[in-house]
Amino acid sequence: MAKGRTILLGGIAILAVAAGAVAVRTATFEPRDIADGKDVTLAPAPPFDLDAAVQHLSAAAQIPTISHQDPADNQIAEWDRLHSWLAATYPAEHKAMTRTILPNRTLIYHWPGSDASLAPIIVMAHQDVVPVTEGTEGDWKYPPFSGAIAENAVWGRGTVDDKGSLIGLFEAIEALAGAGFQPKRGIYLVSGHDEEAGGSGAVSAAQKLKADGVEAIFTIDEGSVVLTDTPVIDGPAIMIGIGEKGYGTLKVTANAPGGHSSMPPAQTGVTTLAKAVLAIADHPFPLEIRGPGASMLEALAAKKGGTTRMAVANRWLFAPLLKRQIAASPSTAAAFHTTIAPTMLEGSPKENVLPQSANALINYRIAPWNSSADVMARAKEAVGDLDVDLSWVKPPREPSRISSTNSQGWKWIVAAARADAPDAVLTPTLVVAGTDSRSMEPVSKDVYRFMPMHVSLKEAAMIHGTNEHMAIGSFKRMIDFYARLIATATG
Repeated sequence: MAKGRTILLGGIAILAVAAGAVAVRTATFEPRDIADGKDVTLAPAPPFDLDAAVQHLSAAAQIPTISHQDPADNQIAEWDRLHSWLAATYPAEHKAMTRTILPNRTLIYHWPGSDASLAPIIVMAHQDVVPVTEGTEGDWKYPPFSGAIAENAVWGRGTVDDKGSLIGLFEAIEALAGAGFQPKRGIYLVSGHDEEAGGSGAVSAAQKLKADGVEAIFTIDEGSVVLTDTPVIDGPAIMIGIGEKGYGTLKVTANAPGGHSSMPPAQTGVTTLAKAVLAIADHPFPLEIRGPGASMLEALAAKKGGTTRMAVANRWLFAPLLKRQIAASPSTAAAFHTTIAPTMLEGSPKENVLPQSANALINYRIAPWNSSADVMARAKEAVGDLDVDLSWVKPPREPSRISSTNSQGWKWIVAAARADAPDAVLTPTLVVAGTDSRSMEPVSKDVYRFMPMHVSLKEAAMIHGTNEHMAIGSFKRMIDFYARLIATATG
């Protein structure tokens, strides 16, 4: 009896200690070192003609710089037309900055600073847009390349991704140049011609900048946004991408004798391939609460409070519960592990012929703590002794490095973003797609991915989709943001 009472009291004591630890960690919990930018004196944005800027975005949207996977399908004349239009539309900018047009049509603008000892900044936005899916043109409220101005928005392919940013940058720099602004720190504007088809233009731009000895203090490109209905807090959050996932497509090939389907063997190339694909898909990378995803979760939990704050502050105890909740949302889970997505299958050219070779493509988005070597090793482990070959379709892209959330560049960006969203939660995040900015790592201390658009989750779905449009209010905020950021960072 006494022994049982001792065990019971011991258990109660352990629970009391654990409860006390949970309470203390919850009460003292703060997000990781994330500078709030409140020590930055923000330069004002110069005045500009919003009506004219809206007309300019409309005009740019009417130039169909559509990027195709095969560059031979691109209509290069459209890029040339865009370049001529930019030069005619923004005279003050073209007087202040030198323009280099690379042979592939990527643009590099340079506005020299008065103090050559100061590291320059790099601002980015790409010229190209994705195609409109054939057969969906009639689903658009306004024709996809009309640049229609209606319902307080500019409609058309690329108005958000990424001509909104491109024209926003040009409007901001034109306003600064027209107002007589003279930067102390140099400014590079890099505009890739093929971000939507791999980003070779940004690679070539980075190579030129490297050869010219450029070492920027920071780069900013498209990426995350001000999300108005952020999960966890159900409110606004300034989400700044501090890294992006790697990318690779694995080809799985099953070779077999082939033959007529009327006399199939026990195992065919197709059945072997199917087993291999399922084995890989059923062997996922585990969720890990680390990196930018963990920083985001901490910032949102600190705002939310209550049991959410308690769980995130005490991951030593609640990690399994948090992971189950994260896994319930694929869009959220993508920030916490390497994803595996079988996308394409190819086998026999005819229904009654057994293929001699069947293959599948599996797309991976690689988390910052993994590598392409990890992906290949895990796939080989999953397929075991199945008779398949594994190879990369093209050399995979490794995850980017993670940029600082306490650097001067971060502080400038945060301060410029907060001017239009003072009550929003500030959080770093991981960009799960790819951007041109990754190519600037050799020439930039930090790389950030942020578009100063205020959008809901539903509105964000229009990117690359039907009825893409830029709200005029968001466009104005973009121009103001870029002008404030550039003037503050370089003035």
